[in-house]
Amino acid sequence: MVQIRDLSLQDEAAVEAVARILIAGFAASSPTSWPDRDSALEEIRENTGDGFISRIAIDEQNSVLGWIAGSSAYHGRVWELHPLVVDPVCQGRGVGAALVRDFEEQVRQRGGLTITLGSDDETGRTSLAGINLFPNIWEHVARIKNLKRHPYEFYQKLGYRIIGVIPDANGPGKPDILLGKSLYWPEQEYNKKG
Repeated sequence: MVQIRDLSLQDEAAVEAVARILIAGFAASSPTSWPDRDSALEEIRENTGDGFISRIAIDEQNSVLGWIAGSSAYHGRVWELHPLVVDPVCQGRGVGAALVRDFEEQVRQRGGLTITLGSDDETGRTSLAGINLFPNIWEHVARIKNLKRHPYEFYQKLGYRIIGVIPDANGPGKPDILLGKSLYWPEQEYNKKG
């Protein structure tokens, strides 16, 4: 049974566990994001505290399984989900989905209407990588293919939609795929209207 609770910087054991998970979770897909303990701890400190949502998933033994964080913009109406990471040994067990659903509820409670996130492709995991996306960006997005388990499809299963792409955000041919979800408009409403 997974439980989700706030991450406190005073909980040193949990913070250390999140740092280890952050390094391991991004090692293959974005190896320069948090390559060491210091950079991971800095990321945790920057995304925890007043004005942030910072939550961890734990198991019955109080072991940390994953972490999600986010901050608000547009007077609290829009929240950016950043980052989401699940211990690689726990992936595929619903931990990430539970964290995202909890994050959405936390955003709703704060009056948020929209959640956005960026999902980088630095390692050629989608058909958007390794090419010049200009000048026909939306044609490329419309034909996107998941080549190596890129997480954009994970988010799509949870109701998120690709709302943009930043070509070359991480270097030539390494885009950032932008996704978003409305917490205001019911899913069936925007499915009817496209």
